[in-house]
Amino acid sequence: MLDQVSVTAFSFDVLRRFPDAEAANLFAVDATDRLLLDEAADALTGGGRVSVIGDHYGALTLGAIARHGVGFVRVHQDLLTSEQALDANATLTGLSDRYQHHALGPELLDGATVVLVQSPKSLDGLREVAEAIARHADPEVAVYVGGRVKHMTRAMNDVLGDSFESIRASLARQKSRVLIADTARRRLSPLTFPLREHHDDLGLWVGAHGEAFAGTKVDIGTRYLLSFLGQMGKRASQAVDLGCGTGILAAALARSRPELSVIATDQSSAAVASAAETMRANGLADRVETRRDNAMAGWPDGSTDLVVLNPPFHLGTTVDTSAAEALFEAAGRVLRPGGELWTVFNSHLTYQRPHGPLVRSIGSTRVVGRNPKFTVTVSTRRG
Repeated sequence: MLDQVSVTAFSFDVLRRFPDAEAANLFAVDATDRLLLDEAADALTGGGRVSVIGDHYGALTLGAIARHGVGFVRVHQDLLTSEQALDANATLTGLSDRYQHHALGPELLDGATVVLVQSPKSLDGLREVAEAIARHADPEVAVYVGGRVKHMTRAMNDVLGDSFESIRASLARQKSRVLIADTARRRLSPLTFPLREHHDDLGLWVGAHGEAFAGTKVDIGTRYLLSFLGQMGKRASQAVDLGCGTGILAAALARSRPELSVIATDQSSAAVASAAETMRANGLADRVETRRDNAMAGWPDGSTDLVVLNPPFHLGTTVDTSAAEALFEAAGRVLRPGGELWTVFNSHLTYQRPHGPLVRSIGSTRVVGRNPKFTVTVSTRRG
């Protein structure tokens, strides 16, 4: 049970990362959060309409409310775990009624005069955010985009300059910097996103929103896993593309197996929207369900025959296997006895070792393919 604190006693120190990993050296607020709030302080206290994009754990949203007197905040977070962390921290600080979640679009941005943005990881992600703000926000909107200096490039200025008249940069502080953009260039032409690209070798269209991993490309791990498509769960009637990204695996399964019921799921809203676009582009929208969920939390135990997975192995820029292992555990819970998990991973990770996470979470695991970079395994759920 989380203890409540009053708004007057608000402190960043009470915020948590839960349900993300928590440790003594991991924090729910970072230098970029603090710099964004400081740079935007005058604008936030001006009584305008405030929107927040990319808040990791709620520090931006709750800081704007509790430290700068913002009455209400509209917020968009790509990851479901970020939404859950904000909700938990809002309950903790007594601020649950002071914000609302929205998709990236007009409900989030209509009439916004101040927008705080934790910079997306990619230029495409930043472009989609900038275009949405320029189209829907107040024409005189002030946009504050913060990030770590080592990840910020001149190209970000160019991307913002396509949507706003004026771009300037703050001084760096604690290795973070803020870009401030204002005066929207109104766009009457169609928005850039979602993108589509056809891959002749796969016979598939791939759709992608800005924050989708790999965009419209097919990463080499997924491509290698696809080469084993004909061997996967031959008796399966239900399949899940877990951590689906742009939905390539789900689309390939559905196209090759008309009798198979397929669900593509990811905790990223950009990924789920991208997967839905991939299905529309390939005429599979009525065959594949897309669902936003964190590690299949909404699935009943023992309900699925086949799970396919190309798991992440980074936490930010650090190699970290905890996310992959959590997905293995989720697959082990959701698979029926005899059901299969097919996964691909960088070979140095050795998830398939005798007492490794695949064996612990699923059961018997065998290597079905290995090339110089990747290993593909199939794990069978123990009875």
